Amino acid sequence: MKTNDIYIAHPQTDEQSKALKAFLQALKIKFEIPKRKNYNSEFVEKVLESRQQAKDGKVTRVKKEDLKEFLGL
Repeated sequence: MKTNDIYIAHPQTDEQSKALKAFLQALKIKFEIPKRKNYNSEFVEKVLESRQQAKDGKVTRVKKEDLKEFLGL
């Protein structure tokens, strides 16, 4: 009998990861380990730059009551 249940585990160490994999193999449970997708390097660079700008105080603050005007709505 098949089930539609899906379990997502988040091992925190290599040891946990190896143990989980061995456990699933021992029980003959199908599993997959998706490959991590790397973010676009240009995107990462922009995010890091924005974080640095925020740390440096280079931000624009808008009061809630001025938001529509700021957005041009």
